[in-house]
Parts: sequence; C-alpha cells; structure tokens
Amino acid sequence: MNDIDHRVLGNKLDLFHQQEEGAGMVFWHPRGWELYRVLEDYIRARMRRAGFREIRTPQLLARSLWEKSGHWEKFDAAMYSFSEAERGPVEHGDAEQGRALCLKPMSCPCHVQVFNQRVRSYRELPVRYSEFGACHRDEPSGSLEGLKRTRAFVQDDAHVFCTEAHIEAEVGRFCSLLRAVYADLGFPGFKVALATRPAMRAGDDQTWDRAEEALANAARAAGLEFDVLEGEGAFYGPKLEFHLTDSRERSWQCGTIQLDFVLPERLDAEFVNERNERERPVMIHHAVLGSMERFIAMLLEHHEGWLPAWLAPEQVVVATISDANAAYAQEVMQALEDAGIRALLDGRPERLEKKIVDAREKQVPIFVAVGSRDERERTISIRLRDGQQSTLALAAGVEHLRLAALPPPLRSTL
Repeated sequence: MNDIDHRVLGNKLDLFHQQEEGAGMVFWHPRGWELYRVLEDYIRARMRRAGFREIRTPQLLARSLWEKSGHWEKFDAAMYSFSEAERGPVEHGDAEQGRALCLKPMSCPCHVQVFNQRVRSYRELPVRYSEFGACHRDEPSGSLEGLKRTRAFVQDDAHVFCTEAHIEAEVGRFCSLLRAVYADLGFPGFKVALATRPAMRAGDDQTWDRAEEALANAARAAGLEFDVLEGEGAFYGPKLEFHLTDSRERSWQCGTIQLDFVLPERLDAEFVNERNERERPVMIHHAVLGSMERFIAMLLEHHEGWLPAWLAPEQVVVATISDANAAYAQEVMQALEDAGIRALLDGRPERLEKKIVDAREKQVPIFVAVGSRDERERTISIRLRDGQQSTLALAAGVEHLRLAALPPPLRSTL
C-alpha cells in the first residue's frame, strides 16, 4: 500500500481500523467519526434544501418483503438471513416462531412502505424521501478492501415517487444537486453513463423501453452528455451513473439516478390521479455519495489526507508558546468552540516548532499560536497549511476562522 492509501491514512490520522473479528466492518475512532458526522450533516442539509424529507427505516425485516420486491431472487446470496427459530426456545404463544428474517441490503422497499401508509393524491406528488440507510451485504472475503468494499455500510438513499410528467424536472433537480455537492467536495467535473437493461431483470421489454427512453431524455434535458453501458442497469430499471476522477486520475462511480416502473407495481404503490382513479407512481432512486464509507476512502485519497477545512475532524490547533500563555490559550479555545469551530488545544511544554510539526502530522489545516504578545494585544497568530501567516484581533480572527470552517452552502449565504 502506498502512503495515500486510505487504510494507511486511516491508521496515521487515527480515523478508523478494521480487524479479523469484524471482517468487512469498520471501527470508527473519535477523529474518524467526527469526519463521518460532518459529511453526513452536510449531505443532510443539501438534501433538505433540495426538497427531500429524511426518514428512518428498520434494518431487519421479514424475508417475505424481499421476496415480494424481487431482491431475494436477485441478491439472496449476498443477504444475511436467519430464522427466528434459530434463537432457541420460543416463548409460549409467539406467533412469529420460525419466521425468516433478513438484514436489508438496501432501503428501496422500505421507502415504498412509508409511501404506502396512506392514500396519496396526485396533488401531493412528487414525494421525496431520503435516508442514511444502514445496509449489510455478505461480500466474499476476497473482495473486501478497507472502506471501499465492506459488509456493513451506510448508503445516502433517496427516492422520489412521482408521475411520468415529473421525471424530467426531478432528474434535473438531482443533477443540480450532484454538481453542487461534488464541487464542494473538490470534484469540479464528472462523467456520466446510462446503464441499460441487464440480462437478469424484472419487468417486460415494453416497460424497459419506456424507462430507458424517459431517463435518456431527462438526462439530455439536464445538459448531460453520457456514454451507454449496455446491460449494466439495475434489475428493476435503467440508471445514470456519475463517475468522479480523483487527483490520481482514477475513476470512481459514486452518484446514481435510477428510474423504476417495476418496484411500485410489485409492492402495490399507488396514488389517486385527477380522474379519481388508482395509478402506479414512478419511483426514482437517487444516491449522491453511494456508500458513506467508500466516499470517505475516496476523499482521503483524493486530498491525500489534507481535507478542506470545513471537513477536517479538527479544523484548528491552538498552541501555547509558553506555559505563561495557558489561560489566554484557553480563552481563545473557548471563543473558537463558541463559534462552532472544531478546535484542539496543544498546551504541552514543547517548543512551538514541535507543535507545528505535530499538527501537520495530524493534517490539521489551521494552526493558531498564542504567545505573550498575543495575550497582551489580544490577538491570535494564524498559520495556514500553505504557509500563509496573519495576526488578527481575537474577535476578528475568530470570525475569519468561523467563515473558513463553514460548509460551502452556508458560507455562500453570508
């Protein structure tokens, strides 16, 4: 493994680890979980602005749901399943004895269940749901690769229930979201592919003709140029794949938009149209990042561990020049934390040069030194990763750092 492999960076920066007792699973350390939550909260805010309502659905469901949706037939070898009878003696009167259960490999059927909880009018559509769905897939041990391929992962799943007339606008809406998110995360461009019907699929050819034509037309209307990947679609519908190129010119498939006429039929989703008749909605599956874990691996390798300040687990290190400045350093720390900045205090009895080196080892993007002159004049001395240095009054410096530490969508509204 090279120095920018995310597994090397994960160990060096104390972000996460994996071990044999949890093969394909991730043990997140405090710094890594901070990064995870910052990214999750950023996507949550972006989805909310795009009109999605967040929901939460179960991880463990009866196998009968997956049989009805068609996922069991397609993915059974990759699904964790067991019978309730395997738990041992069943309490008297337990009507669920022997029922087969599965850990969900994706959230799509669960979102249909939420949609189906009441009769929907055409006036309510589109209905947009999002979820950070905890998923499990029994991947072969030989395919596991750090965060890039895991058995337990979280998908930023989103689904839109709409009419065929809404498809073009909804695809355009999500494409705008993808462009903004990828630019914020350091990926200004992407390539797109339209994946068409696979050999093993649900639905008839007429349904697939309709879905492929609708998705291709919507992609063109959104200004996308795309290659066609014959036979690479999902089993229930065609999809647009968004491929990002990292700093090493490697391609990563991340976002997807999938058009689905099949799952609403299988799971009895319907709404009342303007003629007061029952009609099946179209279901559009969306993901911005795909797997949270895999995208974090990509971010670490793309930025070589030097994440943008708004994403970094610790954004600022506050370091004392001498023990005499400890009280003022604590005041500076408090001001930064009150401003919502993730700061770390280095008050060790070490030389300043040593503290600078250690902060760089942790790849903290902003370094603030506090000395006797700073305390006397109530200033802070700021050093950025690229070597730029400035000295600002405490209040002005905190505000400057607060703006630098904000996620781009919040920064742009100020």
